[in-house]
Amino acid sequence: MKVDKRKLPEGWKWVKLGEVLAYEQPNKYIVKDEQYDKRHGIPVLTPGKTFILGFTQEHQGIYNNIPVIIFDDFTTESRYIAFPFKLKSSAVKILKSKCNFVNLYYVYNSMQLLNFKPGSEHKRFWISEYSKFLIPLPPLPEQRKIAEILETIDNAIEKTDAIIEKYKRIKQGLMQDLLTKGVVNEGEGESERWRLRDENIDKFKDSPLGRIPEEWEVVDVYGHVNLINGGTPSTERPEFWNGSIPWLSVEDFNIGKRWVFSSSKYITELGLKQSATKLLKKGMLIISARGTVGVLAQLGADMAFNQSCYGLDAKDKMKLSNDFLYYALKHFITSFLSLAYGNVFNTITRETFKEILIPLPPLPEQQRIASILSQIDEVIEKEQAYKEKLERIKKGLMEDLLTGKVRVNHLIEEEEK
Repeated sequence: MKVDKRKLPEGWKWVKLGEVLAYEQPNKYIVKDEQYDKRHGIPVLTPGKTFILGFTQEHQGIYNNIPVIIFDDFTTESRYIAFPFKLKSSAVKILKSKCNFVNLYYVYNSMQLLNFKPGSEHKRFWISEYSKFLIPLPPLPEQRKIAEILETIDNAIEKTDAIIEKYKRIKQGLMQDLLTKGVVNEGEGESERWRLRDENIDKFKDSPLGRIPEEWEVVDVYGHVNLINGGTPSTERPEFWNGSIPWLSVEDFNIGKRWVFSSSKYITELGLKQSATKLLKKGMLIISARGTVGVLAQLGADMAFNQSCYGLDAKDKMKLSNDFLYYALKHFITSFLSLAYGNVFNTITRETFKEILIPLPPLPEQQRIASILSQIDEVIEKEQAYKEKLERIKKGLMEDLLTGKVRVNHLIEEEEK
């Protein structure tokens, strides 16, 4: 990797990561499988998105010499840690400050800007490559102030993450209740209200999906939806790819969100006809059918799509709502994973949908269930949008503050006064 040798602000200098960070092999902090507890105890950590794998009640060998950075040699993923922990395996290394003129949180954020990807070869990249990387280092007071600013943003991101996870748990519980018990309408006019059904009050029956309200049916998806095939216009015909019709592939909606509004490619009317794919209308569903199967989204606009997906549309809108179908499929989505087949990659076919069973309440109840879950989704998406905004702010701050483009000396001077 080439290092930008631009002139640094006065008082700043270039240092190698290996000059300021000590590297530790953490053999005694490893947790065995039988020591895991999913809820309580000492956190068991790994770098990356998963981060906290679980907890352990085994207190012997806890790492207390914090703060540190945990670092994966093979991927260069890292995490700043300021609480006692244990580790998944010895493949995760510990990096700690080995001098008194660095702020570890500043160094950690500087490492994120390096964006070093080691490739597929298995080497110890800290020893061979990463430790030689240069970062710009300001005087310690400036490091601390920069770290304080970035930590403020990180705390806001962490709080938003916690809110998102809270609402996801609420949604999961609601889906379980609403899609097995449903809601019943009581009263009229201003006194009208909906309540969750209760087996002590309401009538239930046994079904292939377990106990469900007596008024409900259980149906297979295949018999109640139109399955629409996608297609790809010829890539050798450039004139097919300069139109205004959004053309979806799995990458465009594999983001865990309900709605998809745009795509990364656009085709012409002629390209749509040439690929023999039908245009999906707003409100219809799309599901991935090859590779990572069962990724589901609902269309926020009219779109075309490729052959690795199916479009789904309720045959009889007076009997099945697409909005309800979305949540019913999301709740029973694990069925797709068990029913997929293929040696090279997983695949689901039209026949697969004959084996997928969903509950079918009366239409007004479907609409009410979908409305309740939609409100939770709106809150989650609002918080996710706020989190993405914070992440963009932090990225901009890192690029400015950690390179000396924007100085924080005036903030330090104001505090001293």
